Amino acid sequence: MCRRRDVLVLLLLCTACGQMVHAENVTVMEGEMAEITCKLHSYDGSIVVIQNPNRQTLFFNGTRALKDDRFRLVSFTQHQLRIALSDVRVEDEGGYYCQLYTEDTHHQVAVVTVLVPPKPTVRVLGEPARENGEVELQCTVPRSKPPARIHWIRDKKKLQGVTTQEQQGKIFTVTSVVKIPVVRKDDGTIVTCEADLPGVKGQKRRTEFPLSVRYSPTAKVEPPPVILREGDDLVLSCSVTGNPLPTQVTWSRLNDSLPERAEPQGQSLTVRRLTAADNGTYVCEVHTEMGSATDQYVLVVYEVPTTACTPRPSTDPGAVVEPQTATSYAIVGGVLAVFVFIVLCTLIVTVWVSLRQKGSYLTHEASRLDEHGEVREAFINGNENHELKKEYFI
Repeated sequence: MCRRRDVLVLLLLCTACGQMVHAENVTVMEGEMAEITCKLHSYDGSIVVIQNPNRQTLFFNGTRALKDDRFRLVSFTQHQLRIALSDVRVEDEGGYYCQLYTEDTHHQVAVVTVLVPPKPTVRVLGEPARENGEVELQCTVPRSKPPARIHWIRDKKKLQGVTTQEQQGKIFTVTSVVKIPVVRKDDGTIVTCEADLPGVKGQKRRTEFPLSVRYSPTAKVEPPPVILREGDDLVLSCSVTGNPLPTQVTWSRLNDSLPERAEPQGQSLTVRRLTAADNGTYVCEVHTEMGSATDQYVLVVYEVPTTACTPRPSTDPGAVVEPQTATSYAIVGGVLAVFVFIVLCTLIVTVWVSLRQKGSYLTHEASRLDEHGEVREAFINGNENHELKKEYFI
C-alpha cells in the first residue's frame, strides 16, 4: 500500500515535470479500431507502461500483460509505444495511462471516446393508413451516444415530429413520432427518417419508409386492339388496381350466362369461334375489403348472310364482321354484267316493237283506200259480189 501511495504521489508531481511522454486523445465509433499512442522524448531505455481505465497494465515495455486478444502491439521504438484496440465497445471508453519510469515518473492520459452511431428504424403506429385518413409513423434510434437528433423528410420537405429520449448508462434511446394526412396517390411515396449525432460529421443515417395507403379497387376492361371477324377468338383483359390489390377477378354476362366456349382465366377472358349467339355485355368484377369495382364491354357480332350482294356491315370496334373475299367480288361483277345486258336487250325489243306498230298503221290506211276504190268500181260495174281486200299481220 505504501508503494502504491508513493506512485500516486509521483504521478501527481509529474505534472510539473518536463514532458518526457505524450499521449493523444482518440475518438472512435463503436465496433471500429482505436490506436493508442504513447510518444517518448529522450528515451533512455527505462520502463514504459500502458494501463487501461481500470488501471490494469496492458503492455510492459512491449510485452503483453493483460490477456485480452483485442489488444495488440503495433510498434515499440525509442520514440513511441503504439497499441491497437479492435472491436471497440462503450465499456472501453476512458483514460489510458502512458507511464515512463525514470528517476522521476512521467505519465499522460490518452482519453478514448466511444461514439455509438444511430441506426433508425420506422414503423406504423395504430391501424394501417386509409385514403383520406391519417398515418402515424414512429422512428426509433434504440442506441446512440451522444443522443441522436431525428428529422422527418417527405418530398424534400421537413416534417415536424415529437421527440423523446431515455438514457441507460452511457447509451441513449431516442424516439420521434409524426402524423401525416394521406390520400390515394400517397400510396408508395417515401418518407425518410434521418438521424445524426450532434457535432459529429459523417455519421448521418437514413431510413426510407414507403407509405402503404389502402384504397378501393378499380377495374377496366381492355377491348381487343383490332376488329375481329366472325369465327375469330375474342380476348378481353381486365386491368385492376387497389390496395390491397384484388386477387380474384370474376367474369359474367349481363342477363345471361357465359358462352360454353368462354374461358375465364384470372384477369383475362377468351371466347373462341365467335358467333351472333355470343352477343351481350361482358362484365369484369373485383372485390376487396376496401370495396368493389366493375367494368363492362359490349360485344356485337354481325350475322353474315350467304348471298353475295349483302352490303358489308359497319366496322364498329365492338362488332365482329365477315371478310369479303375475291370470290364475292367476282360474283357481284357477273351479276352487274347480266343486269346491264338485260337492260340493253329490253331497250332494243321496245324500239323494235314500236317501229312495227307504226308500219301496221300505215298499211291499214292503205288497205282502206283500196276498199273504197273497189266499191266505186263495183258500183259502176254493177258487181255486187265483190269481196273486200283484207290484209293480216302476224
